[in-house]
Amino acid sequence: MKKALFLGYVWPELKTTAAGHRMMQLIQAFQEQQYQITFASTSQPTPYSHDLQALDIVTEPIALNDESFDTFIKTLAPDVVIFDRFMVEEQFGWRVAEYLPQAIRILNTEDLHSLRDAREKCLKETKKFSQTHWLHTEKTKREVASIYRSDLSLLVSTYEMDLLINHVNMHKSLLMHMPLFYEAVSEQTFKNWPSFDERQDFIMVGNGKHAPNVDAIKHLNKYIWPLIRKQLPSARIQCYGAYLPQQLKELHKPKAGFIVKGWVEDLPGVMQHARVQLAPLRFGAGIKGKLLESMRNGLPFITTSIGVEGMCDEQDWSASLADEPEAFANKAVSLYQNQRSWTKIQLEGIAVLNRCFAKERHSQRLFSVLADIQSNPTAHRSQNFIGAMIQHQTMASTKYMAKWVEAKNRKK
Repeated sequence: MKKALFLGYVWPELKTTAAGHRMMQLIQAFQEQQYQITFASTSQPTPYSHDLQALDIVTEPIALNDESFDTFIKTLAPDVVIFDRFMVEEQFGWRVAEYLPQAIRILNTEDLHSLRDAREKCLKETKKFSQTHWLHTEKTKREVASIYRSDLSLLVSTYEMDLLINHVNMHKSLLMHMPLFYEAVSEQTFKNWPSFDERQDFIMVGNGKHAPNVDAIKHLNKYIWPLIRKQLPSARIQCYGAYLPQQLKELHKPKAGFIVKGWVEDLPGVMQHARVQLAPLRFGAGIKGKLLESMRNGLPFITTSIGVEGMCDEQDWSASLADEPEAFANKAVSLYQNQRSWTKIQLEGIAVLNRCFAKERHSQRLFSVLADIQSNPTAHRSQNFIGAMIQHQTMASTKYMAKWVEAKNRKK
């Protein structure tokens, strides 16, 4: 049986983050291709961590800068190694390349972390973001180097594909557009959803460990929600998400219609009974799981240009998009009150999901590309001289730093 090793930045949390949902999708896709799955991570599981062993997945704790990983990887001998985010590839990629060079190395980017961080910095410094600014950050250089070292990198956003191909001049053969994917929304599913009149309240969804979500909730509370309440004095918004920090919990003011709920077990149920989701994201990267979940549950949303970036290029998002607080509030109020517009956007959401995020199509593409690389990895890698050069430099620096830390730890 073929083997796939997933090296996780954290243990997957299916019900708290889009990243956890994405990881479980990839694991399931490999299982459906008859791969035996092992998941390993240096992090500690949390109460929200998914029960991987119940899915016949072998779990393995691993340590940084420890030669025990070398023995582990040689003994397991996986055919494919999937790194969860570039930081994990930095830590373990050179070890996989050295001790198991025949294994195909795949980087699951989740989103371009460097892009998200560069945008956040520009927002805080009230500077206009530019791709030139992004290219010159330290994290961009690290992340792009990690992509070059990998045999294949998965990107969820078409915008990020374009950024790497047209602004970094990276070869397309190293990249694959692989968004979150879902089973098609059927007509029966649509019929079972609560109607416009059976739904009430605005909602907002976001994990509190994710900086764009924290900023968006604060921005909504200060600049947008008061404008909505002026037009809809009895309106309420309920904010959901795991790990919400104290600064967000303190925004809980039921008399102002601003209700901070925290984590919820049944998010689909919540979404199917809400009328509109608000997502005033001012920075970020990748595609937004909260918006895809909205469409999966028949919940129209209002968001920003950052919110829909790279999500489905041919879709006209104008009815659901506003970047300034006043325009955002006006569109939110209009959508909340206008059943005809609401139904139109709901139906468009179903079409977008079924057209751009179909599970079968994206899964087939992934394993077709993987099979091509596996058939002749030497030929694939020979086209990537920059990657080979960076790998060589990594061996000369990261490797020996890790060896030094290993030796130091043994003396303790």
